[in-house]
Amino acid sequence: MSRATKDALTALTNRFGDAVSVAASVRDHHAQGVTAHATRPPDAVLFARSTEDVVDAVRICREQNCPIVPFGTGTSTEGQISAEQGGLTINLSQMDNVLRVSAADMDCTVQAGVTRKALNASLRDTGLFFPIDPGADASIGGMASTRASGTNAVRYGTMRDVVMSLKVVLPNGDVIETGTRARKSSAGYDLTRLFVGAEGTLGIITEVTLKLSPVPDRMSAAVASFPTVADAVSTVVSVIQSAIPIARAELLDAQQIAACNRYSKTDLLEQPTLFLEFHGSEQHVGEQVEQFLAIAREHGGSDLRWASAAEERSRLWQARHDVWWATLALRPGSRGVPTDICVPISELPEVIAATERDVNDLGLIAPLCGHVGDGNFHLCVLLDPDDPDEASRVAELNRRMITRALDVGGTCTGEHGIGTGKIPYLVRERGAGMTVLAAIKRAIDPRNIMNPGKILSVESFPPLS
Repeated sequence: MSRATKDALTALTNRFGDAVSVAASVRDHHAQGVTAHATRPPDAVLFARSTEDVVDAVRICREQNCPIVPFGTGTSTEGQISAEQGGLTINLSQMDNVLRVSAADMDCTVQAGVTRKALNASLRDTGLFFPIDPGADASIGGMASTRASGTNAVRYGTMRDVVMSLKVVLPNGDVIETGTRARKSSAGYDLTRLFVGAEGTLGIITEVTLKLSPVPDRMSAAVASFPTVADAVSTVVSVIQSAIPIARAELLDAQQIAACNRYSKTDLLEQPTLFLEFHGSEQHVGEQVEQFLAIAREHGGSDLRWASAAEERSRLWQARHDVWWATLALRPGSRGVPTDICVPISELPEVIAATERDVNDLGLIAPLCGHVGDGNFHLCVLLDPDDPDEASRVAELNRRMITRALDVGGTCTGEHGIGTGKIPYLVRERGAGMTVLAAIKRAIDPRNIMNPGKILSVESFPPLS
């Protein structure tokens, strides 16, 4: 621990007392996340209860040049919560109040520690819901920081689309509001979009104002199996091109279905499978399901199932929600390495087919699932942590996936973010634009105390002249 960090911890303890913990178990918990990357625990953890707490902590850390890492629920996958340079982690989970809901305007304001499930529970009697579903019960602040999306993105968009404004504590301790509750604005730079996806490298989000959506009159789920992944993906492309307004479009490959059958006790055909959901009026949803089923049959779809009752839909979706744990159960003792890319949907069939060939060529276990309605898919690669040769093959698979995505106009990550794990690939994707990212980081955080070591290494890029 550096002298600066020791001085900061003394001042933090004087200010916050028992809300600051240096216990090894607490520090280790705040470094883990859902990641296979090597992580480092912070030197201390502060459990903040208000924006004022965050302001005071940031000012103390700034004075001593002590690094700061924001923490929501720890569900990030690319090492975003690792304290690469030690310092202080600020845990925002106790900032969990829904501050305001306007049913008439279909928006709300919440503290950063509110989780998506808690928010939807609080909205139950309003006729509204928060549609972004990354799978994990992540915090709203963390979802904004990583620009999360998930299963509903094909219809409802991502966090980029639903965040209206943020309250942010800057690296100097100042507090700003990045936007308003107006549904559109052309007033100056879009500060909200700057902080959405910044992964805590420019400031700490303490409050989020969100657009909400009306609960549809009817929700209906459909599941269909296909001879090949290409058939399944081509079905989704055809559905989208036919202007059928699907809400969810999820793909699980045969290996993933087999794992889920075993883990979740489902009885799906162990073939590439689509899970779709349709939202709307009674009449329109019925028409959408029939249109989908007709297209699915044209592409060899079989074992067609659908359900409208909430309990039946939940049962059909159970396999999709259990993919992480089901995959880990395929190889007890292994470590899961999650990775994702996103490509234009027309490129998706060939990109997935090529990725499957790579998995086989490299001799890896890597079930596939994806939000194929927006061109985003994931692998969970199972890695023996004691096998360096296998680790090198996993790294090669990741390199091939990302290279292929960039070659067809895609991105190195659709929703996992950059963290520490994808910094080299971001450099290739953004090219000369990295100097602009570095200039923004220097301007807002000149002492580089906000989540240092994530997204980019500032020193690698010359200042703009």
